Amino acid sequence: MRKIQKFMVRGKGVFVGLEDSKRTWKICARSGGSIVDEVSMPADYDNLRAYLKDHYPECEIRVMYEAGFGGFWLHDLLEGDGIDCIVTPANKVTQEKVNKVKTDRVDARRLARNLENGDYTSCHVPDRELREDRQVSRTMNQIQRTITSMKNRIRKFLDLYGLNAGFPSGAWKPSHYKSLKTLQLTDQLQSCMNAYLQALDSLTLIRSELLEKLEALCKKDRYKESVKVKESCPGVGQLSAIRLTLEWGDMSRFESGKHLASYAGLTSSEYSTGETIHRGRITRQGSGQVRAWLIQCAWRAICRDPILREKFHAVWGNSGSKKKAIVAVARKLAVRMRAIELAKEPYLLGVIE
Repeated sequence: MRKIQKFMVRGKGVFVGLEDSKRTWKICARSGGSIVDEVSMPADYDNLRAYLKDHYPECEIRVMYEAGFGGFWLHDLLEGDGIDCIVTPANKVTQEKVNKVKTDRVDARRLARNLENGDYTSCHVPDRELREDRQVSRTMNQIQRTITSMKNRIRKFLDLYGLNAGFPSGAWKPSHYKSLKTLQLTDQLQSCMNAYLQALDSLTLIRSELLEKLEALCKKDRYKESVKVKESCPGVGQLSAIRLTLEWGDMSRFESGKHLASYAGLTSSEYSTGETIHRGRITRQGSGQVRAWLIQCAWRAICRDPILREKFHAVWGNSGSKKKAIVAVARKLAVRMRAIELAKEPYLLGVIE
């Protein structure tokens, strides 16, 4: 059977759909409009490489898999071996409306068919250097969330044992957490409090170290010009500038400002049919953390730029919602960041377009 298969596809294009999981990969290979092989194998790249080279010699092989928990390392290895690889967003995979069966085998077949038909959307795959630098920013976000969680645990601990007297019910200052070290507690509670405070101090130190790494990245030749241009935008500081630079990469890959806004999830969703048009909330695709940074920058920006402030009040007046208004400002700010970075010019306050 294998010899027949090799003869059938020799010198032809082979389209491979790969459904990946932590332990097993499901493979479906198509050529000439039909399935030529389906196989399951352990999730190990050496197995995949051996399979492709043994089964499809002298063939032009293309592989497609969905972006997910595994990131882009498989893409790097395949491309390094001269095999064309496409990573597609999971939410963009075309499938039949009536199909209610979902298994890894079915998904692999669908990926192979879409790849052969050219019916797919490919992800932008950042190079390894950018991905590793970007991880510093993302790790710091994770550490910050853990710090917030630890502070909440400490405050709930105090509430549970009636030790919250003298502490504010709202936001705490760093001095409030330092004062916890002077509380007189029983041995058991003191041990618990020490554990919380030691964990908090350790996390705070890690965050400071990662922040220093980000500050160093701002001066890296690859990013310093982009950071400088973004910093010229109202409401955008150095930290926001390097984070956005690491997340977006080369701005020229976005064909227009609308494409950047769509990538950031700041465009309206739409449910239309026939003559009926209904636009809903923003799509929220992409990173929610990036949108949060843009929103924070937008609140500061409307205090400095009269044009953005006018945009805010116009949308607020029409919609009656400050949230919608600040999202509109964030979208406009992102679009302007792209424009000035491509033009290599600083932001000018008060300019309409």
